[in-house]
Amino acid sequence: MIRSVLQLLILVSLISVSCSRRNNKLDSRNLIPEKKLVSILTDVYLTDGLLEIPKISALFSSLDTLPSYNQIIKNYGYSKEIMDRTLKYYFIKKPKKLVTIYDQVLATLSEMESLIDLKAVLEERRRLNQWSGIEFYSFPDPSATDSSFFDITLSKPNNYSLTFSVTAFPDDQSHNPRFAGYSSHADSSNTGKREYLKPISYIKDGHSHDYTINIYVFPNKPLFIRGLLNDFESRPVEWGSHIIIENISLTAGLAPL
Repeated sequence: MIRSVLQLLILVSLISVSCSRRNNKLDSRNLIPEKKLVSILTDVYLTDGLLEIPKISALFSSLDTLPSYNQIIKNYGYSKEIMDRTLKYYFIKKPKKLVTIYDQVLATLSEMESLIDLKAVLEERRRLNQWSGIEFYSFPDPSATDSSFFDITLSKPNNYSLTFSVTAFPDDQSHNPRFAGYSSHADSSNTGKREYLKPISYIKDGHSHDYTINIYVFPNKPLFIRGLLNDFESRPVEWGSHIIIENISLTAGLAPL
């Protein structure tokens, strides 16, 4: 895409040189505003990239590149002539400004690419997330029972990661708030041996802290995992708990973000 737009700008510059006798007539009147120019060039990038995708190029095999660019310009309410005049003006009169505009285009595309990559990662995590409980807890919660109990069965052999973020505030009145859980084989969840998961005591500093619990499920040995995301040694007085638990996920074979 970068190569195509560079070629477009070079083409415009050659046209500008060939029209050097008219350079003195170039002025800033009736040009495309900078913000709109950035948007147009961004769409040119995206269109050029889409047309390089085999499936899309096959669908639009009869569509030439330049008419596509012209249609983009038209969609913004301008003509090809105004676009040519705008680019010639910046190239000849304000080349440094043209570089700045070009940098804005690249910055916009980079941001779009980052958002798409992040969305893809998050969608993949949602698809693989096997956490079946509530994804957000806030204590105290007058609409609930202040319970963060979970009970999940893991059947497929894999290395699982239970991840979550906790913010425990300094005014929390519970004693030793912590994560507490255990696993047991699914065929003997009530009578079988319990393997206690790594305990985690929360820090009451008002900052968010990320935690990870690793759980391995062996072939043909499904597990129950049970516990509390917010356990404590003594129940605080009414509304005395002040903890937020969020970003909860249970994924197989993936490292935390």
